[in-house]
Amino acid sequence: MDFFDNHKKLFRSAFALFVGLTLIVAILPAINNQRDNAPLPGSSPLTKDEHAGKKSFIANGCVACHTQQVRNVDMDNVWGDRPGIPADYAHIEREDFWRNTATLMGTERTGPDLTNVGKRQPSMAWNLLHLYQPRAVVENSIMPAYPWLFKTKKSADSTDILVNVPDKYRKGVKGDIVATQEALDLVAYLQSLKQTPLPTGKKPMEFLYKKEIPKTASTGGKESLPDGQKLYASNCQACHQANGEGLKGAFPSLIGSKVVLDDDIELFVDIIMNGYNAREEYAVMNAVGTDNNLTPEEVTAIINHERTSWGNDAEPVTLEEVKKIMDFLKLTTSKE
Repeated sequence: MDFFDNHKKLFRSAFALFVGLTLIVAILPAINNQRDNAPLPGSSPLTKDEHAGKKSFIANGCVACHTQQVRNVDMDNVWGDRPGIPADYAHIEREDFWRNTATLMGTERTGPDLTNVGKRQPSMAWNLLHLYQPRAVVENSIMPAYPWLFKTKKSADSTDILVNVPDKYRKGVKGDIVATQEALDLVAYLQSLKQTPLPTGKKPMEFLYKKEIPKTASTGGKESLPDGQKLYASNCQACHQANGEGLKGAFPSLIGSKVVLDDDIELFVDIIMNGYNAREEYAVMNAVGTDNNLTPEEVTAIINHERTSWGNDAEPVTLEEVKKIMDFLKLTTSKE
């Protein structure tokens, strides 16, 4: 009983127990993790702007709704190319001496997982508009808007990044809506979130699913191509919408588009593979085909879907036409 009556012994024992448990539960496992896991070849730490964006991600509570982890289960196949492994998080460091934000893996998936969002949605214009007003690009989104990350000017300066907001979502705002540095940093962080390809080219484990794109006959049954509608949904729909109408002031409509319906499809293929920046009233389109490693079969299927949907009635194109143009574009690009 003398032990319990002596406050010095009690305090010292409690302190020793606390230190021992901290060592066993926290410090030794952390040291083992650092020893056993190293950043993957090809991965890189965050840049200054991306790190500032991570701080904004934390400050705005994004981790409350978005995870950054791809599990080896069926439902996670849409979030990454492979299951996450410890080495994916080896580059993550403390914010400062006092704060350790760990991995921001999250526990709630109220919104989409962001592990590979930099690959799924690399367009800066889309991301900025999504932050300003999520419903402008995803009609049924429950994500809150972040208008304080933007400012309104009577006339944007040449150095400003203009956000093309459709009139429906301006709510009386007059003038040009431009992104603040915090918004640009946050988008830079989001665009940095990409799974690093494994160096061996082999997955550490097989997913519980296999990615299969249903085949569908086209061009009079002479060719078997992937499902163009599904490919359009995963590669193009975020900007051009499911109905092909795009968004006024942000992304062009594909309905009746000369590029889509023209018999000469060279420009069409070039836009898919290398992006487009020829019209000031629309956001710059990223190189979807190159970024997503689309094959000639997939590009052909997307083109035929767009040429024959939403009232468009152009003749389907052949795989041979598309492949010839893609080979020419690769040859041209390699000489530049």
